[in-house]
Amino acid sequence: MKSSYDVVVIGGGPGGSSAAATVAGAGLDTLLVEREAMPRFHIGESLMPETYWPLKRLGLTDRIQQAGWQAKQSVQFVSGNGRESEPFFFRDHDTRECSTTWQVERSEFDKMLFDRAAELGAECHDQSRVLDVHFDSDGKATGVSVRDRDGKQHDISCRVVVDGSGQQSFIANKLGVKEVNPNLKKAAIWTYFSGAVRGEGDNDGATIIMHTESRNSWFWFIPLSRGITSIGCVADNDYLLKGRGKPEQVYQDELMQCPGLTRRLENATQLGEIRTAKEFSYSTTQSAGDGWTLVGDAFGFIDPVYSSGVYFALEMGIRAGDAIIEGFQIDDLSGQQLGKWNESYAKGANWVRKLVQAFYTSEFSIGRFMKEHPEHRGNVTDLLIGRVFHEDAGNMFDDLDASIERAKMTAMNS
Repeated sequence: MKSSYDVVVIGGGPGGSSAAATVAGAGLDTLLVEREAMPRFHIGESLMPETYWPLKRLGLTDRIQQAGWQAKQSVQFVSGNGRESEPFFFRDHDTRECSTTWQVERSEFDKMLFDRAAELGAECHDQSRVLDVHFDSDGKATGVSVRDRDGKQHDISCRVVVDGSGQQSFIANKLGVKEVNPNLKKAAIWTYFSGAVRGEGDNDGATIIMHTESRNSWFWFIPLSRGITSIGCVADNDYLLKGRGKPEQVYQDELMQCPGLTRRLENATQLGEIRTAKEFSYSTTQSAGDGWTLVGDAFGFIDPVYSSGVYFALEMGIRAGDAIIEGFQIDDLSGQQLGKWNESYAKGANWVRKLVQAFYTSEFSIGRFMKEHPEHRGNVTDLLIGRVFHEDAGNMFDDLDASIERAKMTAMNS
């Protein structure tokens, strides 16, 4: 590593790698630092269709299509009694090339992004840990300290630090600007199966969201390549991981309450260990400052239910990269310049956040809402696709909020 760069990017996930690829491709001297050995395991395998566009911007769509990952053309919901909704086929709402997306192995996918940043000129180091981000007396980021894979420490100056450190949230935690949403403190327990029964025809690669009978938890069902399926349970952290014994037993207990899933696993074989993670939803009260900006989960995390994480991380990485490039061109690396994309991004992402909040409202049923307001099927599909950065994205929420209130009143009076 050198002692100075234009841009230092922390984290080799989708947010960090896309930011590094964008600025390096514009000729900026860029260092990308990832603490783990690449490729590394990561959860979050399901891609929203709108992911196609940042991948195209990065020049990766051909490689993605040739990688052999499971095609995803739809999303489906299953109620606690096992009743299945009609699939939401993306092509019914959008016939462009983005209507087919993918269920990816994140180790391979993230390595592809990391390598693309290197191809475009970034100096990329894995197994290298950022120890600190340095700020001057005025609060401007001036550099980082890094311990490389050989244990040597480097003090590096730079003009911009991009924090893509994921839920580690390096800068946000250092500056005290991270806020956890108290209503979305979730946890996940998951593993992998071979031989799970998938959907039929073009629905065979669908992400399926399945409620348990109690509605205290839900399962994701994500078909991957090579006949493997990722299956995870999500619920409130206190419900799932506190006082109920080992995660393996909790997983089985919740599975037995999910008739939509048990019949799909009758002849399936579990592969590997049970894994757990805290999936706390959080945001940041400040997402950019003089000489620094946040991307990906370091910026904020909503929830795994609609698989928005990878798309939003890529979108943020590219938007942040464009703001940095412009900042170098006009010699303005202020927080206002580096974060100029924050407001428009947050407005679009908020529609997904609102749909997540509706999902966790026990009285809400997406099937019932569709019956009440079939005219909003396109709006719902927009959100499932990830097409949220346009003026009409939130049109359905007045009707959705009213539907939830009616359901609550009915429940109170019954």
